[in-house]
Amino acid sequence: MAQQPDIEAAGSAGRIQSVERAIALMEAIASGPEQGSTVAEAADACGINRATAWRLLATLEHSHYVEKDPFTNRYTIGFAVNRLARSAGIDRLINRCHPILTRLSQETGETASLAVPRELGLTYVDEVVPPSLMTVRWIGRKVSLHATSAGKAMLAWLPHSEVSSVLSAPLTGHTEATHTETDELEAELEEIRESGYSIAAGELEQGVHGVSAAIRDRQRSPIGVISIWGPKERIPHGRFAELGALVVSAALEAVGDAAG
Repeated sequence: MAQQPDIEAAGSAGRIQSVERAIALMEAIASGPEQGSTVAEAADACGINRATAWRLLATLEHSHYVEKDPFTNRYTIGFAVNRLARSAGIDRLINRCHPILTRLSQETGETASLAVPRELGLTYVDEVVPPSLMTVRWIGRKVSLHATSAGKAMLAWLPHSEVSSVLSAPLTGHTEATHTETDELEAELEEIRESGYSIAAGELEQGVHGVSAAIRDRQRSPIGVISIWGPKERIPHGRFAELGALVVSAALEAVGDAAG
């Protein structure tokens, strides 16, 4: 008996429409609000039917690719994404950094995260949150390069041509504190190269401060970024130098095995 064609195949390339829609939903959630996205928000962002989006999200939730907050019914990226990231050539770096993140979180009482380069950007692949804190998980979420300490820490060590390419594009002003002028950002990147760490004070989200340092390989290229971040009440400007020294030390420790 002849095999029946897949009715969901999209065009001559043989793509599966439901899979493409599921991927689109995950990407919309990853780039959506910090507190997560509702079914309606994710569906509208992808231009698909809300009932279809609900079924796809229920399937993704069952396999832990998304997680739903039972109180707000908002979806965030699930821990299965981290498992995939571990098998994508960065497992050694994640395994090396996780105990470092744990120690940083215990020492500072704040969230410690690891982000790695992905498609001209950064994506969080691991984080450790103090048990006493309730916070939104950022694993799987892409990072704005010009408006986060993690993004600026990576930019500081990229080749000049790549930095120019990033800064030549329109830079979104996420908050009033976001630096969107090229000259201003280039001056800040030079300061990061001198101090070894970057800072962000409410540049992506108001009231959120972060400090980061890049993990660099033997060729001095950034292969990851370690960050400590939290609300400005717990991470005021006066604490930046202290936390900066910690992330610089952590990045140097992490590069030991990661670059080997």
